[in-house]
Amino acid sequence: MTKKKAISSRKLTSEDADQLHDISGVNVYACYQCGNCSASCPAVEFMDIPPHLVIRLAQLGFIDELIEAETPWICAACITCTVKCPRGVDIAKVMEGLRQIVLRRDFEHINIREIDKKLREKLPQIALIGNFRKTIL
Repeated sequence: MTKKKAISSRKLTSEDADQLHDISGVNVYACYQCGNCSASCPAVEFMDIPPHLVIRLAQLGFIDELIEAETPWICAACITCTVKCPRGVDIAKVMEGLRQIVLRRDFEHINIREIDKKLREKLPQIALIGNFRKTIL
C-alpha cells in the first residue's frame, strides 16, 4: 500500500522548495504533466521516480522525498527531457538543483561499491560517469 502524502500550504512554500528554485532558476509550475520528459528519457527505466513526477513532487513541495530518491543521481543530464518539454521547463537543471541540495547538506549519496555488480553492468556508462562527476566537490 502506498503511503499517503499530506499537502499543505507549508509544503508549497517550504524553504527547500525556495532553495531548489534559487539553485535551478526553473519555474516548475509551468509544467502541465504531459509526460514527454519521462517518455524521452533514456534512463527512466532505472529511476525510482520518473522525471514528470519529479516535477510534480517539486510543485507540491515534496523536496525531502526527492532528495532521498535515486532519480537525480541516475539522471545523465543529457537534456533530452528539457528539449522535449513543450513548456520549456529545464528538468535537467531541476535534477542538478536536487543534487546540489543533497551535496550542500553534506550527504554521501552513492558509493560505487554499494551498487550491485549486475546493475552496474546494466546502467548506461554515461549515467555512472555523470553521477560521479557531479558528486566530486
